[in-house]
Amino acid sequence: MTTLTVSTNIDRETAILISEGLNSYNHDAAGPHNDLDLWVVARDGDANVVGGLKGSSEYTWLFVEWLWVSPEQRGRGLGTQLLAKAEEEARQRGCIGVHLDSFTFQAPEFYKRQGYEEFGRIDDYPAGHSRVWLKKRF
Repeated sequence: MTTLTVSTNIDRETAILISEGLNSYNHDAAGPHNDLDLWVVARDGDANVVGGLKGSSEYTWLFVEWLWVSPEQRGRGLGTQLLAKAEEEARQRGCIGVHLDSFTFQAPEFYKRQGYEEFGRIDDYPAGHSRVWLKKRF
């Protein structure tokens, strides 16, 4: 008989077993995923961090996990520069596009102005807002 357990944390060995099992299956089906992290960091003249982007390339797409610009720098084009630098690196890595998600209280309209198109949405996530998925194919 199979038993199911629910928890908020598991031991390292179990996590590795599950991860390696999924990665093995994916590799057999689609080949190596060649994941590689990407960080683009913006600093001011005093070397203070004023913005940054975190992403990772996998298969032939870059996923942008975070894009943040300090309140003092917003509206000055820094977000556009960070995203453009990430796209440039994605192309150098052989990616065919970029995908990301954004809440409606964040920046989906910013991404649309950069050429991204919405391909998914969940309304009331969180309540009164939506989570939006966007992509840009090169």
